[in-house]
Amino acid sequence: MTSTHDFSELRAQLATLTTEAFRPELAEIDQFPTLEIARIMNGEDETVPAAVAAQLPRIAAAIDGTAERMSRGGRLIYAGAGTAGRLGVLDASECPPTFNTDPDEVVGLIAGGPSAMVKSVEGAEDSKELAAADLDALELTADDTVVGISASGRTPYAIGAVEHARARGALTIGLSCNTDSALGAAADHGIEVVVGPELLTGSTRLKAGTAQKLVLNMISTITMIRLGKTYGNLMVDVRASNEKLRARSRRIVALATGASDEEIEAALAATGGEVKNAILTILGSVDGPTAADLLTKSHGHLRAALQSARTH
Repeated sequence: MTSTHDFSELRAQLATLTTEAFRPELAEIDQFPTLEIARIMNGEDETVPAAVAAQLPRIAAAIDGTAERMSRGGRLIYAGAGTAGRLGVLDASECPPTFNTDPDEVVGLIAGGPSAMVKSVEGAEDSKELAAADLDALELTADDTVVGISASGRTPYAIGAVEHARARGALTIGLSCNTDSALGAAADHGIEVVVGPELLTGSTRLKAGTAQKLVLNMISTITMIRLGKTYGNLMVDVRASNEKLRARSRRIVALATGASDEEIEAALAATGGEVKNAILTILGSVDGPTAADLLTKSHGHLRAALQSARTH
């Protein structure tokens, strides 16, 4: 049972956080016209990219560390509670269709488990032990990267995940929206995107959530670029799991090669629909099996495989 003293202490702690600050000038926002509220929200959102920009060197360093470990077979694991946890799960779930990663390569952990995606799980965010247990269930290794996500930077689940991962030798990143956060201090790479007080006091699914989404986009996307999952700005590892993606696959091969529709169909047929392999057969003038072999040798990097094909 939580005592009154504990609540007083937590209340005092929250009062010191920028993300929880009260804005008196918005105390009567519920009386404003809808368009005016929308204008204010839009103006608030415009400040987020600048706050992210201030952290770019830290973000880049964290990405380089992540990519290095993933190139050795490590995984990218997000851990958070509530909105932060949901954003991590969202980013992780979008990697397989976008980059053809295995679902186990980028993982999103949310305090309270999958049901917490749609329903609040009481008390789950307050447990460091729960985070440790969730990571142990994944059989964490020193090649993994764990990203603790928490707008306040004080969520025990996120801090617990980072502390446990660091003790196991994994790379750790702490993503929060307050300076001098406990989460940032616990991680190898502390990324603190300070977006200031929210339109609705303490509603960190707003600017803080937007900032976290932007940073997670960077972490996953640029890591995948570093791992050779793209060719220029083309998603050459896209998984064609529906009609739209099948059409996109053909368009990507066309953009990369300038080949005719007939050549593209033949190349995709010869490579089992693998976009990257199809591009290599066309640009490298090799057959399907040779393309697969060259890509295996180049660890999936299309540019390196092309270089090998041309000197083959």
